[in-house]
Amino acid sequence: MNSSSTQKFDVAVIGGGIVGSSVAYYLLKEAPHISVCVIEPDPTYEFASAVRASGGCRVQFTCPENIEMSLYSIDFIRNFEKTMMANGRPAPVDWVEGGYLFIVPPEQASKLERNVRKQLAKGCEVDLLDREGLKAKFPSMNVDDISAGAHTPRDGWCDPNGLLWGFRRKAVELGATYIQDRFVDAQVDSAKARSITLQSGIRIEADAFVNAAGAWSGLIADKFGMKLPVTPMRRFEHYFTAGSPVEFLPYVKDVARLAFRSEGKGFSGGLVDGSAQRGFNFEVDHDYFERVVWPAVAHRFPAFEAAKCHRTWSGLYEVNELDGNPVIGAWNSRLPNLYTVAGFSGHGMMHAPAAGRSIAELVVHRKFTTLDLTRMGYERVETNTPYAEEGIL
Repeated sequence: MNSSSTQKFDVAVIGGGIVGSSVAYYLLKEAPHISVCVIEPDPTYEFASAVRASGGCRVQFTCPENIEMSLYSIDFIRNFEKTMMANGRPAPVDWVEGGYLFIVPPEQASKLERNVRKQLAKGCEVDLLDREGLKAKFPSMNVDDISAGAHTPRDGWCDPNGLLWGFRRKAVELGATYIQDRFVDAQVDSAKARSITLQSGIRIEADAFVNAAGAWSGLIADKFGMKLPVTPMRRFEHYFTAGSPVEFLPYVKDVARLAFRSEGKGFSGGLVDGSAQRGFNFEVDHDYFERVVWPAVAHRFPAFEAAKCHRTWSGLYEVNELDGNPVIGAWNSRLPNLYTVAGFSGHGMMHAPAAGRSIAELVVHRKFTTLDLTRMGYERVETNTPYAEEGIL
């Protein structure tokens, strides 16, 4: 149905997934008097990246901003069920403090040690293990071709769907208006963004606009005349079991981007192909596990020689093609009331609490007041100056 009505809000958030809902929650915590709307076309979140994610949260990064965002977010998620109780209803996210384990071959050992020193300096709990230490702790692991591992026991994983709905319900309780509609265009003048048009014909005017559209954020930015190098990339997640008993495993990651962890009686994970064709593709390649993941898993843990894959599903990474790090900030040089929080390249769920809080601070106070995320701003895109992680992605 077409409507030419205009609605006015203080802040319009484009994208009601986990990041957009976190932004809405923190905006209303920071400034309870403001009006906030969230534009989300699909209230079932069928294709939302977060609900198709593995739910991992880790401090093993090298950029100080990422480490700090993880420390805040993990603590927040750990207490999420109580903090985010809405209308007397708890917000369970099934947090599992299962730990993370990064493993590297001999030529990368010194780099891993350097990265661990950065994490320790930020107050993270990290155990550096040599080959013997790895074998003692994880007896099922083949350690012949690796020489070191970094184990962060306080890291873990949660239910992304629970996290999304917890944020959304709490944001609504605090006063956010969710509008089931699709963004189609933006109206800007020489100094600021003025309004956006939705598929229904409704126009939303606002003092500030936040692009939190995940894998779709590059397309949204285009409509504002902004070049945002964020593209969708399909990746697969698998649930599989081992042929022989395997001890409980943390989230194991290696330099080839194999990443999997214990999940109930089996295991969940995959191996990301960073060169995969970009685009909105949700088709499942049912041979991918057999072809790519299984050989890597079986090599690392021989008990998986007889692995059985029970389920494969696809999701999208919102890849920042510049450097793999998120863009968090305002478009200061052109439309300073347009804020971007996108391009997390697979880390959106784990950093949603910290990123939502940071954008809310920027919108309300015009500056970051807790974590200084200035280096994550859009300026580095404009100057083509990558600010990338040195660790395992």
